[in-house]
Amino acid sequence: MTQSPQTPHTERTQLRIGPHTVQPPVVLAPMAGITNAPFRTLCREFSGGRGLFVSEMITTRALVERDAKTMRLIHFDGTEKPRSIQLYGVDPVTVGKAVQMIVGEDLADHIDLNFGCPVPKVTRKGGGSALPYKRHLLRSILREAVTAAGPLPVTMKMRKGIDDDHITYLDAGRIAVEEGVTAIALHGRTAAQHYGGTADWEAIARLKEAVPEIPVLGNGDIWSADDAVRMMRETGCDGVVVGRGCLGRPWLFGDLVAAFEPGGGAAVSGPSGPSGPSGPSGPSGPGAPAYARPTLKEVAAVMRRHAELLAEWLEDEERGVIDFRKHVAWYTKGFSVGSEMRKRLAIASSLAELDALLAELDLDQEWPPGADGPRGRTSGRNRVVLPDGWLDDPYDCAGVGADAELDTSGG
Repeated sequence: MTQSPQTPHTERTQLRIGPHTVQPPVVLAPMAGITNAPFRTLCREFSGGRGLFVSEMITTRALVERDAKTMRLIHFDGTEKPRSIQLYGVDPVTVGKAVQMIVGEDLADHIDLNFGCPVPKVTRKGGGSALPYKRHLLRSILREAVTAAGPLPVTMKMRKGIDDDHITYLDAGRIAVEEGVTAIALHGRTAAQHYGGTADWEAIARLKEAVPEIPVLGNGDIWSADDAVRMMRETGCDGVVVGRGCLGRPWLFGDLVAAFEPGGGAAVSGPSGPSGPSGPSGPSGPGAPAYARPTLKEVAAVMRRHAELLAEWLEDEERGVIDFRKHVAWYTKGFSVGSEMRKRLAIASSLAELDALLAELDLDQEWPPGADGPRGRTSGRNRVVLPDGWLDDPYDCAGVGADAELDTSGG
């Protein structure tokens, strides 16, 4: 396993989410179709169980109605502590019922509310990153959630606003504080930017100044552990939320632990069954953390384990391997694999077929230059799909109700 020394670690920092201490102050961002139980397992293994790992988005209506897919998505491994669920909802009453269900049935230890999703199927209902524009509606949802949660901490994730002409994050931050939200995560983009352009870290700093009472977490353009350290130093935020940067790189959480706690990360030396990676990487020089630079052989071992975990979770090998297909391009980014082989890997339908294809690769390849850079969606959007008349009045919530709720969760 090749390691390379990087920027010296920051001073030890703790993040408090209600009664929970998150050390290092790193959170896995909820990503639809990605941050299911198997992927969270991989990330936790590489971090040694440190950090906070949030489920993919759960819609409140589907949870209250006990939709079968949703009930599978809220499953947590026995080792996941704290158990963290992200909820999406537009109707305050439905959100309140979902939170009551979580508390009453002991389904989670922490609830995060989604006000950041920019995809059209969400914003056209007035949800996700569209919702904070309606200040009264935002307040009502937060009040219902916090009241129903009782001792469970409620946090929220949001964007800067709908577009540059409709910026909402500072108003939303103050409302969150007033309604008892425990922490706020801000993605430094508007909904119109989608995932394009550059994240505005200055907005994260401004939010931290505006709501000093509670922790503020920064999100956007964290592609490496050094980026996380730099964001905290430049913005004064209390922690970071990592999304696209860990796609095809669950070992990034080992790097993040190493950046904040030298010697705490796990090496990518090949997962060894349920116990995960085989050992700590350790610092490679005085005061310098060692970051993972896996060979293709080591990456292939993680790919195989990821597919196997999905098959076990879905209780169907074919479905598990098919679900894994979306991860192939992320894992192989930068390696000399070839377009034809990538296509073959992306149509595998059994673990045996995946094994045979991985065995054909030139597994001795070293970690390629540039593979730590941006990954996942990077395109922007000029127009945000919104309900008719949504921007007419930032306070009027007429026409928003239970019919605006989505009835499916996750991807």
